[in-house]
Amino acid sequence: MTSNAESSGVQLSFTLQAERRVFSVSELTSEIRGIFSQQFRDVWVLGEISGCKAATSGHFYFSLKDATSQVKAVLFRGSARWLKFRPQDGMMVLARGSLDVYEARGEYQLIVEHLEPQGAGALQLAFEQLKKKLEAEGLFAATRKRPLPKFPRRIGIVTSPSGAVIRDILHVLSRRFPGLHIRLFPAQVQGDGAMEQVCRGLQFFSTGGWADVVIVARGGGSIEDLWTFNEEAVARAIAACGKPVISAIGHETDYTIADFVADLRAPTPSAAAELLICTRESLLEQITAARERLLRAARYRILMCARELQQHGAERAEALLHRTLTRGAQRVDELEFTLRALAHDNLAGRRKHLQKSTQRLQSLDLRLRYARAGARLNAAEFQLKQLGRGMIWKAQHRYESLTGHMKQLSPLAVLGRGYSIVQDESGRIVRRSKDTEPGKLVNVRLGEGRIEARVERSIHGPAARET
Repeated sequence: MTSNAESSGVQLSFTLQAERRVFSVSELTSEIRGIFSQQFRDVWVLGEISGCKAATSGHFYFSLKDATSQVKAVLFRGSARWLKFRPQDGMMVLARGSLDVYEARGEYQLIVEHLEPQGAGALQLAFEQLKKKLEAEGLFAATRKRPLPKFPRRIGIVTSPSGAVIRDILHVLSRRFPGLHIRLFPAQVQGDGAMEQVCRGLQFFSTGGWADVVIVARGGGSIEDLWTFNEEAVARAIAACGKPVISAIGHETDYTIADFVADLRAPTPSAAAELLICTRESLLEQITAARERLLRAARYRILMCARELQQHGAERAEALLHRTLTRGAQRVDELEFTLRALAHDNLAGRRKHLQKSTQRLQSLDLRLRYARAGARLNAAEFQLKQLGRGMIWKAQHRYESLTGHMKQLSPLAVLGRGYSIVQDESGRIVRRSKDTEPGKLVNVRLGEGRIEARVERSIHGPAARET
């Protein structure tokens, strides 16, 4: 096809093929990732967990699948720590998150931010999982349960200071046994920070050593209200407590993880106080009954001994008793005589020792010792002074000798005898006439003072020595 432009000598070419855009693998993956992050930023996905793996870093990797498809998912540690349960294979869940591309393998995956189990409630599931875990560790074993003290004198209580629970416990304790020592560790029992405060209360009574027994108490409520006592940290704090722990959580039908770990589970907080201490009246009744049993046993024993004494013959027993008493009295007299003799001999020996010590002390009169010591001190002082004077004279004589010898060897003494030292402008010593030139300044050092001079003539060779 020829156009008017061709007839005029200008050739035009038309390209009908579209311009190609070439992506690298990384660029293509990045473009897809951008599309996913914009269009699938916050999505909800319902599916069954499959191939769940928990990494040592705390991340969970799994797939969500239904009857025909599956999608890879990852739950990072930051989001996993807020879950009340642990993801497992076969669990139907509702996941919320955003789609992303894992560029290293070119796979898209769901970044899960929240996970809800379907079917069984999340809290109930978490309860069952933690219960199974702690039971496998032996925290529920009956062998580790410690007996409560029979008569506790100091009772520690961890609960809210403003609730009805503490009032009920104090009322029951004061009614059953007035005068007990009770300390309250105020702690939240519901909401944010409740778990940490309950753990601190248990640690306070465990390390302080004051309490004989500790009560952890809370009123009734839903599973959400009681969840503080289903936390693993609270369960381990109860197990690690150095004192027996009574769990009094909720009503009689409420069970928490703390109930299984504690040394004793009370159905209600008031029942915990009743199980812990008996009434004073019942204790007094037990003491009275024990006293009566003891009196009856003592009377019976005395009657039996009297009967045996009569059977063996009262007169014989009396004669035997009299003979035993007289022999004992005689032995006491002999010991008394022996003791007096020993005391007399001991006193005489001490008097003799006192006389010898007095004579020895008189022979060691301190005034004579002081006088002899003073004489020795004066003699030593005189010898020291004489020795010092001799050493000073020797040192002075040596100093004068060395000073004279040093003066003889001093360069200044040579200059004093009429010699001089000639130096050029740079300070170097002029040893030969060729080391300087006419017109140069020289510095002449004499025995006393210096002279600056200018060289008029420099004579070299034999003539210099004749001059």
